[in-house]
Amino acid sequence: MSAPSISAPARPREGIKVSALLEIVGLDAYYGRAYILQGLGFTMNRGEVLALMGRNGAGKSTTMKAIMGLVPPAGGTVTFEGRAVQGREPFEIARLGIGYVPEDRRVFSELSVMENLSVAQRPARSDAPHWTPERLFALFPNLGRMRDRPGGAMSGGEQQMLTIARTLMGNPKLVLLDEPSEGLAPVIIEEMAKTILALKAEGLSVLISEQNLHFAGNVADRAAIIEKGMIRFTGTMDELKANEAVRTQYLSV
Repeated sequence: MSAPSISAPARPREGIKVSALLEIVGLDAYYGRAYILQGLGFTMNRGEVLALMGRNGAGKSTTMKAIMGLVPPAGGTVTFEGRAVQGREPFEIARLGIGYVPEDRRVFSELSVMENLSVAQRPARSDAPHWTPERLFALFPNLGRMRDRPGGAMSGGEQQMLTIARTLMGNPKLVLLDEPSEGLAPVIIEEMAKTILALKAEGLSVLISEQNLHFAGNVADRAAIIEKGMIRFTGTMDELKANEAVRTQYLSV
């Protein structure tokens, strides 16, 4: 029996023009001999928040690393704004406008908040929000109160915010957030949700890797569920919430 799925993308809201930003077709990736991504494919629309969901080990983080060139794809294509990016170096992909926030919050522990931000600064883009430290401190008030604090002296939630802020200093068009709610206190998770919605309001597109259905439901327009390196479902968050069979088969523990 084939797995239940919804292949049609969400309909755009009336009056809003939706255009493809990221398209992944037939993506294969390996760790050694382990076949992790197996012909994976999905499309992400400009200006949306898409949740890439699945259990631990399903391939969510590998998908993000493959998009960024940190895991070289063995096959398939990754197209960003009509340009094929597979095979490019990670710094080249970042310069095209993709920002990546890894799960392990790689802050520079000996550098201050301001220094962490300054090392990531890139020139403004005409077609993306332009971020400055002051604009970021308005988005993350806690960071503004600890400008001189070393990254290693911050809590996990504060480091997560700093990692996102540092990524935004590159003025990306698309931000990849790997497990943004993982290991955070509920109050910080709520702040993270507000942050993602604020980024969307700025015109950014956001791809989040997430296991928490409640969190994803609060921020995402659509979901793509990955299992064993393949996309098993795509649809709106409302369609996912209404489809108990899909949730039970691919998301329940």
